[in-house]
Amino acid sequence: MTYLLYTAAFAALLAAYAPAAVARRVIRGVPINLRERFGRGGGHSPVPAGWIHAVSVGEALAAAPLVEAIHRVWPTLPLVVTTVTATGARVARDRYAGIATHRFFPLDLPGAVRRTIAAIDPAFFVCMETELWPNTLRALAARGVPTLIANGRLSDRSFRRYRLAGRFMRRVLDDVRIFAMQSDEDARRMLALGARPERVVVTGNLKHEPAADPPGATQLWRRLLGLGRDQRVWIAGSTHRGEEEQVLDAHGRALAECPGLALVLAPRHPERVGEVAGLVAARGWTPVRRSALPAGSRPLNGRTIIVLDTVGELAQLYSIADVVFVGGSLVPAGGHNMLEPAFRRKPVLFGPHTENFREPAGLLRDGGAALVVHDAGELGSALSRLLADAELRERLGAAGHAAVVSRHGAVRETMELLTRLVTGEAGA
Repeated sequence: MTYLLYTAAFAALLAAYAPAAVARRVIRGVPINLRERFGRGGGHSPVPAGWIHAVSVGEALAAAPLVEAIHRVWPTLPLVVTTVTATGARVARDRYAGIATHRFFPLDLPGAVRRTIAAIDPAFFVCMETELWPNTLRALAARGVPTLIANGRLSDRSFRRYRLAGRFMRRVLDDVRIFAMQSDEDARRMLALGARPERVVVTGNLKHEPAADPPGATQLWRRLLGLGRDQRVWIAGSTHRGEEEQVLDAHGRALAECPGLALVLAPRHPERVGEVAGLVAARGWTPVRRSALPAGSRPLNGRTIIVLDTVGELAQLYSIADVVFVGGSLVPAGGHNMLEPAFRRKPVLFGPHTENFREPAGLLRDGGAALVVHDAGELGSALSRLLADAELRERLGAAGHAAVVSRHGAVRETMELLTRLVTGEAGA
């Protein structure tokens, strides 16, 4: 009865959301992908396949070392990566070409789930972070498919929301065989929701082990963006509404002390690129979209702001930066992945709102690898200070890289758990 009530409520929410989805499709061109979301189309696997689910861009990128490890261990096993978002789909198709195929994750309705599972015929199911879809997990358990939550985390908001489900959530969690959690706090929260203690393991954060950039990537990106040979550049990555104005204020202040300083501004949501370009133009500066580059042979000046309108490039772009600000943190959005620039030896700035990345933020802050700023004034001051002090930049960058590398091991531990699960050595 509980699952029937959940399914009815989910269907009602879908019906309520449908007009907004249609409007986004008509106005912004955001695809709905209804056929695959209802489990139709996308092809059928002729043999059992490994199924890895990564909801969007961040999870699809974080899954890379795990997907590659799975491919190394079982090279003949077909792999399927599912996403919810279209941007995540583009990253998955590009990143895993030749290793895995992509399809969209089904809507959590019994029929759609049943058709998708039949099409994939999963040998196992790995869900990145903590996407708990009751009907999907129930159907996988009924079919005997071993399920693992990888890189599991529970943000403050997710924890509060899941706790409202009470006993129903405990039934849902019983369908997961192993919870490989990022931190002790994430593990405690999973136990508080009702997961069986013997199934909860702390493996660390897969984002501590990003793939290395290809040789020559830094030089290539500088040429593509039209940067001068010795031109300084800073990046504001994954910004949200309310942050771009503060970033532009900080840039204006830094330009007075560092003429020619270039800024790459990367809004978290690609659909906001036009809005962000408008903010740049309103200041009398020139926004240039990344997709329009290279535009010529002349280096860009400090009043030409590059707006990143492509998906999946930000992590590599960090390699060209003298300083990086990670957004979603000056406004209460929970923060974003600050380990990517730290791994590339870049000094990192972020705001106080890092609830969704509490452990990585603490790792960098406590390790002397990052500076916390609270507003445009502090951001501008910290930026100018770092640009003027090469030794300080190098010290913060080295500390960040050391902090990230010190936490390596999550991929190995997760693969050990998955291997035990697949071979039947893990407890039921």
